[in-house]
Amino acid sequence: MFNKEEAQKIKREFWITFAHEYPRKWLLYNTRIKDFSFKFHVDNNKAMVSLDIEPKDEEHRKIYFEKIESLKDILKEEYIYDVIFERNYQLDNGKIISRIWVEIENISINNKSTWHKVFEFFDKNMTFLEQFFYEYGDYIKDLEINT
Repeated sequence: MFNKEEAQKIKREFWITFAHEYPRKWLLYNTRIKDFSFKFHVDNNKAMVSLDIEPKDEEHRKIYFEKIESLKDILKEEYIYDVIFERNYQLDNGKIISRIWVEIENISINNKSTWHKVFEFFDKNMTFLEQFFYEYGDYIKDLEINT
């Protein structure tokens, strides 16, 4: 078990190593949709790539999620077959968001021997999510077009 300082050092080293091995500009928060972002997550059990939809306006969250959900078959068939959709995903802080994600288990940020597997997972799946968004982003962004 690591103390807090050691855990922070490992986490920092993980992200620096990832950025060094995959030096590209990820879309992440630059979607041009408020509170609509792509995220990387890794802990001591799993790694995840997600699209988090969290506008304060509940109706906007619902519309964005339903638009992507209407493209679910395309996303699964052409990009990420094991993607998970959850309209009402509860974060650790209790906040409810909509999340579309893919994850792998049995990895640990504290185990450097799993890092390469996580990096490849991140690169492959975030690239697919970004490609999907670039292809269908205009439709997703336009709140006037209903599903």
